[in-house]
Amino acid sequence: MSSAQGSSSISQSGGSSSSDGLFRKHREPSITPKLHRSLPDVCPKEPTGSAGAVSDAPSVVCEPQRWSVYNSKVNLPAALNDPRLAKRESDFFTKTWGLEFSEGSILPCFHLPNISREEFSAYLQETAQREKIHERCKNICPNKDDLSLPCITNNYEKARAELEQVPKIFMKPDFALNDPVTFNTVLPWSHFSVAGGNSRDVASSRLLQEKLSHYLDVVEVSIARQISLRSDAFFHAMSSQHQLQDRLSETADSVSRLRARTAGIHRVLCRAPLRVLRDVRSRNNCVALQAKLQLMAALQQTQPTVQLLLAGGEFTGALELISTSKEVLQQELQGIHSFRHLGSQLCEMERLIDKMMVADFSSYAQSDLSRPLEEDAQVLEKERLQSLVFGLLRQRKLDFLDLYSEEMMRAARNVVRQCVVRGLSENSEVDADTVKIHEQMRLMAFDQWLDLLLEIFQHFLLFLRRIKSTLSVIRNVALEVLDNRQSRQLTANMTSTNHPESAANQDEEEEDEEESSGPIPHRGEAELAYLTHEGLFISDALNEAEQRSTSASTARKQLHNDTCGSDSASATTESEDVMPSDLELGRVANNAQELLYSASDICHDRCVKVLLIRAKDGSLERLSSSEFVCVSQAVESFLGDCESLCGRRSVSLRGALQSQAQRFLQRFHEERKNKLSLLLDNERWKQAEVPAEFQDLVDSIADGRISLPERKLSSGSEDRKPGEFLCVDGQTYAVVGTVLLLIRMFLEYCQCVNDIPSITTDILTRLADLLKLFNSRCCQLVLGAGALQLVGLKTITTRNLALASRCLQLVLYFLPVIRVFFESRLQPKQYSVLRHFDHITKDYNDHIAEIAAKLVVIMDGMFEKALSKYEVKAPMPSACLRNVCKQMLKMHEAIYELLPEEQTQMLFLRINASFKLHLKRQLCRLGVINDGGPQYGLVMVDVCFYSENVQALRSLERLDLNMPEIWEQKR
Repeated sequence: MSSAQGSSSISQSGGSSSSDGLFRKHREPSITPKLHRSLPDVCPKEPTGSAGAVSDAPSVVCEPQRWSVYNSKVNLPAALNDPRLAKRESDFFTKTWGLEFSEGSILPCFHLPNISREEFSAYLQETAQREKIHERCKNICPNKDDLSLPCITNNYEKARAELEQVPKIFMKPDFALNDPVTFNTVLPWSHFSVAGGNSRDVASSRLLQEKLSHYLDVVEVSIARQISLRSDAFFHAMSSQHQLQDRLSETADSVSRLRARTAGIHRVLCRAPLRVLRDVRSRNNCVALQAKLQLMAALQQTQPTVQLLLAGGEFTGALELISTSKEVLQQELQGIHSFRHLGSQLCEMERLIDKMMVADFSSYAQSDLSRPLEEDAQVLEKERLQSLVFGLLRQRKLDFLDLYSEEMMRAARNVVRQCVVRGLSENSEVDADTVKIHEQMRLMAFDQWLDLLLEIFQHFLLFLRRIKSTLSVIRNVALEVLDNRQSRQLTANMTSTNHPESAANQDEEEEDEEESSGPIPHRGEAELAYLTHEGLFISDALNEAEQRSTSASTARKQLHNDTCGSDSASATTESEDVMPSDLELGRVANNAQELLYSASDICHDRCVKVLLIRAKDGSLERLSSSEFVCVSQAVESFLGDCESLCGRRSVSLRGALQSQAQRFLQRFHEERKNKLSLLLDNERWKQAEVPAEFQDLVDSIADGRISLPERKLSSGSEDRKPGEFLCVDGQTYAVVGTVLLLIRMFLEYCQCVNDIPSITTDILTRLADLLKLFNSRCCQLVLGAGALQLVGLKTITTRNLALASRCLQLVLYFLPVIRVFFESRLQPKQYSVLRHFDHITKDYNDHIAEIAAKLVVIMDGMFEKALSKYEVKAPMPSACLRNVCKQMLKMHEAIYELLPEEQTQMLFLRINASFKLHLKRQLCRLGVINDGGPQYGLVMVDVCFYSENVQALRSLERLDLNMPEIWEQKR
């Protein structure tokens, strides 16, 4: 127990001293070799080396090594008060030095003060509470050196069991008694009475207090046990902390000595040079102040200079001056009280210049578009226009083209009005006082109206050329600014790519030079150089400051400017920096081109109104073909000139012409239909003579000239006699007069295609309708015998039928030629309308076949009637066969001159087949067979007579009649 108490007391003192920050040196290894541990060095070590490498000069960092008691590795009190020793050796000193050593008297040290117990009173008061806790715990916590592993395990289990007695609520991280729930759980109110209290409540409260004290003791014992197990770590930490404090104190001393030496060096070596540098900087500041005052003086002249520039129309120069002045005011002269209102004044002047530029551009557009069109087509005051456009672009007034568009519409109306007034003044037939101007235009003769239309077209072409020239200047200004910006960006990119190092070195040299030579005037000051006032440069106020820069600086800057290709004093460069973006500039250029298209549309709209005024009462529809062709050609020529001038097709005027052409074509077609119907109704279907002009017309078609020939007043053509037949490609056609006029009609349709190509498909449809009308009316009049009632024919003869067939064949011959003509005028996507020719060809072929069948039917009826009375008896040839041959002869005489030989032969072969059929039926009825008897002989006489008469006809000599077919084959 004594040893335990001794070790506990020593632990208490050591623990209290460790916790209170007292310095304790660890023991020598020779004294306590079993318990010694090397402490980690938490302070940086001093540099060490050989003796020769150490300099004799005083060190700024550390002093020469001197031994002191603090360098001792053995702490005698710690060795004597070692808590790990179970029993202190009483003969520690006497066994070596004798008994006299411990009993000798020690003289007090004269260099140390007398220290009483009162000196430690404050310390004892501070550590009293911790000493009580330590005294309480030392009996519970045994010495860790005396603990074995099983003992430690048992103690751990015991401590764990004791800690488990403590409620878990005290172990929670968020334990707080200010929480009502926690407070009620720890201190239940059921243990306390509201007023007074009996002995039971007092005992319950006392029991709760003891329980909480027990929990506190358990926790404190556990904490003390953990602290005792980690005492070595506390000793190590405190030892390292005191070593660190020693090193810090030495370092502080070294720093103070270094500061003293540095102050001496500064006093001897730096104060005078710094005074020189301060004087140089003061001088540079004075120079900068002088430059600033000169700049202020120059800035005062901004408003008078702007007024002078505006008086001369130099809007761009005024805007540049205002922009540069605002930049200088914001960067160089910011915060100067005397210029506090100058910024708002400059902004107000800039807004005024914007309004002036818009008004000036409007007046320019009005004067440019209202001047006489007969003048030179050159741009009016090109420099003024370029300056205005440049200024408007610089101020981002991108809607200035709308003003030009309004003036353009107004000028277009004036062009038409002036032409109409001039044309009406020359027409003395119309009373201008009583008739409105629209009525006057409709009352004008066609020649006068056409001349007026041509004059309007001519003036509009001049008008468009003038607009194109003006808009080209505007577009070129926008594109020039865009090209300059892009070329600058490309040059800058190439320069930064090729010379990155040189640019960096140049920037470093300029920065060094600025630091050495003082402040340099801002680049905004030099940008005023190009603006003048009263013959002097405004930037003259800055020349003195600029001239003070060194020659080397000037050379380097000049080299840098040459390399980069930039000029800081360029007005164009500065202006382009405030220009609209590339997208906006491209939009302005496109709007200028679109405005030219709009001008073309406006002109065409005005021309459409002129046409509609004339066509209001159907005047254009009543024009002759030649007159309407003149109008159409004039409009097409104007449209072609506008398209070549503006580069885009217009829709309005072309649509109006298309509409009028449709109406004209409708009237044209109705006239031809009525004319053809009238001719067919009066046609007597007799062969007509062919005048020489129609023969020439057909010959020109055969030569590939599908158009109406020009009228020639020559006596030679009048002396030519008309022909009996129409010769086409080596064949002769017997025709009626209606077919000749029909040929001329479809040539007129083809001529309309040449004159008005925009309505080709409509003309083709109308021509197909005309050809169908001719075919249907021919069928009604000839096959349908409608001519008997209309013209009083007694009957439709075979000659009438053959003549109608030949007329149809002539039209059918020209159909492929017309088809090829239209196909060459149509677009590939329009080829579908050519199917009309296929339908017409089929209809005509069917009609011709029906006429041939009708001729065969006529002869078939005659054969049936005649052969029904045929008898086989003498005399031979019989009267019946004589009558048949006579009718065959009449048929041949009727059609021989009308139809070609091939068609005549084919027709008589069909007639002969009909004759053989009826003769065969009659012989069967009579019972005559080819038995070689008398009746057979008589029949063969008649057959030979028939064959000889038929083959005696012209072109039928070699016709194979095959008469044995009349005899029925034996079975």
